[in-house]
Amino acid sequence: MRAFFSKTFRLPCLGLIIAISALSFSVRAAHYNFIVQPVLPAEQIRKNYQPLVDYLSQQTGHTFSVKAYRDFMVYWIRMQKGKDMDFVLDAAHFTDYRVKRKGYRVLAKFPDTVSFTVVTGEDSFVLDMEELIGKRIATMPSPGMGAVRLNEMFPNPVRLPIFVQVKDSLEAVDRVLAGEVDAAIIPSPLVGRFDQLNSVESTEPVPHMGLSASPDVPQDVAMAVKKALLEAPDMPSGRKMLAAMKIEPFQDANEKVYDGYADLLQGVFGY
Repeated sequence: MRAFFSKTFRLPCLGLIIAISALSFSVRAAHYNFIVQPVLPAEQIRKNYQPLVDYLSQQTGHTFSVKAYRDFMVYWIRMQKGKDMDFVLDAAHFTDYRVKRKGYRVLAKFPDTVSFTVVTGEDSFVLDMEELIGKRIATMPSPGMGAVRLNEMFPNPVRLPIFVQVKDSLEAVDRVLAGEVDAAIIPSPLVGRFDQLNSVESTEPVPHMGLSASPDVPQDVAMAVKKALLEAPDMPSGRKMLAAMKIEPFQDANEKVYDGYADLLQGVFGY
């Protein structure tokens, strides 16, 4: 009788333990948005960064999804509201802005620095930026880094080019190649992908894009993401992710790396 009671009692207990474990896991696991600044078309951003969010989901036990915006104006408005932007991979000035105004924590960054380059078509030989005064230059909307840097190149308000706003860098290049504009400003890493472009001038480099976490993200989750990124080169799944994205390994970073770059937003509406 005792053996029978023991066996029949253990079975319900085992089921209860499994149920409690499953419930506990479901409570701990959460969904997080992974935001990337809109330098490329939204659909391409989602495609390019899907291997990264898949990797983070696998390594942390949480679910990550890429969220993209159509242009910098919409992006800037959403940034000020600060909702649903859990993890953000962003330019130096926006990263510093979030740290100082929104309480974000910097976790990691792309290696090295990045700049923007003014380009023209292969048949257009422009040697000096002053030659572009009164000419059409394609640029993503302010306060994207390209637009901010382009404004710095033309400090005289009566001697300006004609700024033609485009949604993303690829549209800017398309406009140049189609002869619809005289020049464009795009991230320097993109220049080498197009043989038909001539470079005119590059901006001062800034720290490459940094990943920051919202203050609403639990510290243990933020640290799990940081750990997964920094250890990616040491794991097969991490190396697979890096190869799929064609990027170098992430580097450790903190708020000091981006300190001061929010000043580039001075004069921008809403700053």
